[in-house]
Amino acid sequence: MPTLTPIELTTRRLTLRWMNAADAEAHFAIHADPEVARYLSRPPWTELTQAQEAIRQTLAQYASGEGLRLGIVLRETGQLIGHASLFHFVDDSRRCEVGYSLGRPFWGHGHASEALDALLGYGFGTLDLNRIEADIDPANAASGRVLEKLGFKREGYMPERWIVNGEPADTVFYGLLLRDWRARA
Repeated sequence: MPTLTPIELTTRRLTLRWMNAADAEAHFAIHADPEVARYLSRPPWTELTQAQEAIRQTLAQYASGEGLRLGIVLRETGQLIGHASLFHFVDDSRRCEVGYSLGRPFWGHGHASEALDALLGYGFGTLDLNRIEADIDPANAASGRVLEKLGFKREGYMPERWIVNGEPADTVFYGLLLRDWRARA
């Protein structure tokens, strides 16, 4: 697992930063929305304590090197609008997975692509990763477009890989190699 230290990544419109306990209410509001939770592996949150626990887990993952979840913040207002994560690190293979969630009012404005572009640059640069993977619901076409825009290639399909809200859910796998990331740049 990588040694993680507090970072802040900036883009034209966004700051990606370590999350903290003060983010709980905004984090809850994002994940309580059924449309945001629709493609996640759990139902929408119903209590603030769920967001507080998620942030406690995030802080523990920073310390252990198991995961890097950064809050996505609008630079202009300081509002937390989502998060982007690198997790499931496999050190010997220099790979991990990427995940992200964005509040519904911010869908369709390029924020996810902008945030992920910065996070992928950090992963391939500072963390010296060779491969980053994503696992999405095939019905989540918008997420597929974001990944493809960033250079990810669709690599596979697994029917009924997850049980989400008691129902089987399929997975589409995407992967991005360092050499393809560099070629895109």
